[in-house]
Amino acid sequence: MASAITTLAADAPTLSAANTGFMLICSALVMLMTPGLAFFYGGMVRVKSSLNMLMMSFISLGIVTILWVLYGFSLAFGTDSGSVIGWNSDYVGLSGIGLTELWDGYTIPVYVFAVFQLMFAVITPALISGALADRVKFSAWVLFTALWVTVVYFPVAHWVWGAGGWLFELGVIDFAGGTAVHINAGAAALGVILVIGKRVGFKKDPMRPHSLPLVMLGAGLLWFGWFGFNAGSWLGNDDGIGAVMFVNTQVATAAAMLAWLGYEKLRHGSFTTLGAASGAVAGLVAITPAGGSVSPLGAIAVGAIAGVLCAMAVGLKYRFGYDDSLDVVGVHLVGGIAGSLLVGFFATGGVQSEAKGLFYGGGLEQLGKQAVGVFSVLAYSLVVSAIMAFLLDKTIGMRVSEDVEVSGIDQVEHAETAYDFSGAGGGISSRTTAAPAPAAASKKVDA
Repeated sequence: MASAITTLAADAPTLSAANTGFMLICSALVMLMTPGLAFFYGGMVRVKSSLNMLMMSFISLGIVTILWVLYGFSLAFGTDSGSVIGWNSDYVGLSGIGLTELWDGYTIPVYVFAVFQLMFAVITPALISGALADRVKFSAWVLFTALWVTVVYFPVAHWVWGAGGWLFELGVIDFAGGTAVHINAGAAALGVILVIGKRVGFKKDPMRPHSLPLVMLGAGLLWFGWFGFNAGSWLGNDDGIGAVMFVNTQVATAAAMLAWLGYEKLRHGSFTTLGAASGAVAGLVAITPAGGSVSPLGAIAVGAIAGVLCAMAVGLKYRFGYDDSLDVVGVHLVGGIAGSLLVGFFATGGVQSEAKGLFYGGGLEQLGKQAVGVFSVLAYSLVVSAIMAFLLDKTIGMRVSEDVEVSGIDQVEHAETAYDFSGAGGGISSRTTAAPAPAAASKKVDA
């Protein structure tokens, strides 16, 4: 008995300074994605709405952080109850956690796991905001964010990643958030915009991005931060799986950007910077659930397929008449669905798990599991988000007035404008007097 106890003690995980440091860096990278998203969205809107767009992302850093500490971490990752929600009183306020207490089965402290997952919770509602540009009261958005993460994100995170969560137990593969983050946010965006309606001038007025350099900056920050988002989701760096995910993230993103640009050139005749940025994000979204299951060649396929599908999907809003301002549905919902389902085709069985996709001899079993995960999260988020938006709209009102929307939401909601040109005059001092007319001209006039 003594020898058995000694063996078990020796096999128990111990705190790894290397993995702990790695995960803290990954957490900071994921945090950077929210400001990156703010720039990405902020550049895509018209100038009169750019500050509002920035704030709709930034405010999530405040709201979700506090709710996560108070009860969100407990709901998402506490002891399972009925396979749908968690709870652990020690996690309430993060008050009952030891400094060196390890996350179960891993070599990092619970605090590190909690802060890493916090950054996922922060960016998810911020993703929704891009669909609602130009027309939502900031106070209503703040309340919607608090309600949405509580009722939708925290439970879904438990379903997908929490021990005992029903999708986790089913065997749905979601390495870093294809269902819990991207499908969840994309479906919520669709639900809300179906309730609040279209922008004034939708399909009539030009609504072009006011700053494509900001869009490219935001896309670059997202791409950079996504390495922490994806590679960090293995919660360590001991067995090489995180390294495979890092490589697959780069490969799929590159493939999606090229595929989007190729489709754009064939369809519209131009290679655009907005297409390059959007294609990169589509690839990042699609590889997020799949990157721990596929080879680098599979990552190329996932990225290329998602790039084309998302490029095609962004035009659906004009066909079906829903006003998805910044293509959250077309990129995040469609990209998340594509990446999640493609696991069922391209999973090799030799990386994250032994589950194999259809192209590697695994049949349709894993594809079926992925489909259950995709459509259950989609349906739940779509319906609940629409109900919440409807209730808020009927009580405090979700939309600004038409006059505010036309004149610009930034000035009314935030008392600021993005750019101040008052000090950028023509370089002529107000004290400068007009030069006298040439003598010949004066004589001619006098005559």
